[in-house]
Amino acid sequence: MRLHAAEAGEGPLVLLLHGFPQFWWAWRAQLTGLAAAGLRVVAPDLRGYGASDKPPRGYDLPTAASDAAAVVRALGEQDAVVVGSDWGGLVGWTMAALHPRTVRKLVVLGTAHPRRMRAGMADAGQRRASAYALPFQLPRLPERQLTRADDDPVAELMRRWSGPDWVQTADFAEAVDRYRSATRIPQAAYGAMEYFRWAGRSQVRPDGLRFARRMAAPITAPTLQLHGAVDSCVLPATARGSDRYVAGAYEWRELPGVGHFPHEEATAEVTAAIADFAI
Repeated sequence: MRLHAAEAGEGPLVLLLHGFPQFWWAWRAQLTGLAAAGLRVVAPDLRGYGASDKPPRGYDLPTAASDAAAVVRALGEQDAVVVGSDWGGLVGWTMAALHPRTVRKLVVLGTAHPRRMRAGMADAGQRRASAYALPFQLPRLPERQLTRADDDPVAELMRRWSGPDWVQTADFAEAVDRYRSATRIPQAAYGAMEYFRWAGRSQVRPDGLRFARRMAAPITAPTLQLHGAVDSCVLPATARGSDRYVAGAYEWRELPGVGHFPHEEATAEVTAAIADFAI
């Protein structure tokens, strides 16, 4: 596996893990801001995304966490401050549970602990919020919709999930354009959908049940959870219960007026919070 990454700065390592429908560029503000704060910042494209390899399989959270842990080692480091948003946050939670020696500190944005996410599906509100992923379970059709010139599901989902202030900005329009283009890279849509397919199908499969049991391991890394107060993808009520799985120091911050992409919607606040926590 080859993973493409953007890198900036020198100092203690901070690993930035993006989510759907993004790629490393989602961390553009943090790459420069954290580097200026004296940190070495690396933002890889997850397996299947951007310029990283796009193999036919391996889009489960244990494998994605192994990928990220291998990046830390490949950079010559023993551990890192791991920062993850959306799917990257789920990878971060998984790294902290299954590869605890590679995670010095953990920052999670826009998602819940995998076990909390699983339990959250018992709530009607979270089920409605997650209904967008049901069509993703179909073979091939979601990839066609994501890449068709006359359809724009990327823009639709981002508008639905983002806070109202960011949607009105030129930065939001540029982000939509960037992510739309990244989704149309050959095989990138397939990789993105495979993460969702694994998440859906693993709920009742032996591998998913084993993963859920393994994720009961208490997370000892100090953890900061930043969540948008108007996140309509992963509801704050769902994410808020994640502290149950953290044995180390834990802090929850809810960001008013912010949706599912705090690192893009409230760049200065999020970058400062990560820098203060990491140093």
